[in-house]
Amino acid sequence: MQAAPIRRSVDLSAYPDLVVVYLGFRVTRWRGLLALMGLGRSIAEAVRGQPEGLLAHENLMFGLNHVGMRQYWRDLESLERFTRSEPHRTWWRAFSRDSQGSGFWHEAYMRGGMEAIYVGMPAPVGFGLFAPERVPDGAFLSSRQRLAA
Repeated sequence: MQAAPIRRSVDLSAYPDLVVVYLGFRVTRWRGLLALMGLGRSIAEAVRGQPEGLLAHENLMFGLNHVGMRQYWRDLESLERFTRSEPHRTWWRAFSRDSQGSGFWHEAYMRGGMEAIYVGMPAPVGFGLFAPERVPDGAFLSSRQRLAA
């Protein structure tokens, strides 16, 4: 007779402002492979540097040409501080000017809301599979503003 599987859970009471972020990178043209390799090295280096507030980082694979990560942040302020600092600021500006044959998305989940952005994705993913599309401009441009909407 086989033993029952061990059940486990976690106590998140020490993390009332926890933010979970899923990020995805999809190669849409051959050129995107080079972008992915460069970005992958840069992200690994940033994670090794243990940014303030980053609790955990996991790499994920959604498909042969679609990879990503899941990150757990102590709070939205820590995540925002990281996204506004180097090297993230440079990555995002460069990607915003030229996606280099790739698409990018993120979805953030936290107490008080959820938000997402999809850039250059050839087909909907995540929330985009069921929620109506909205253009991220004006008061809907930043993560914090999308959370308040």
